[in-house]
Amino acid sequence: MRRTRPPQDDPAGDVVRWAAFSCLLVPVVLVVYGTSFGGAAVATLGLAVVTAACRVLLRHSEKAKRSAARVLAEEPFAPSRRGRHSRGGAGSHRGRHGSGGISPLG
Repeated sequence: MRRTRPPQDDPAGDVVRWAAFSCLLVPVVLVVYGTSFGGAAVATLGLAVVTAACRVLLRHSEKAKRSAARVLAEEPFAPSRRGRHSRGGAGSHRGRHGSGGISPLG
């Protein structure tokens, strides 16, 4: 069974709905302002192709975002390892030779 989300939780759906509306509105405006029916049909076809491609990309992006969030939520918190240039605790000075005492000349 497919879950449906409220419209306010689906920004990609809002974009696709407005794009579909423009696919219907633009050819009407073009014909009213003197463009031929053939030109308006080509514009409609172009807008429909772009809208479909954007819809596919938006859905793919949402799935990737959800799966990444799920992986991060399931990942246990591992203790962080110190990197090559990270600061260590006391006494972690490299290249220091001496008795371990603190002196200005060191």
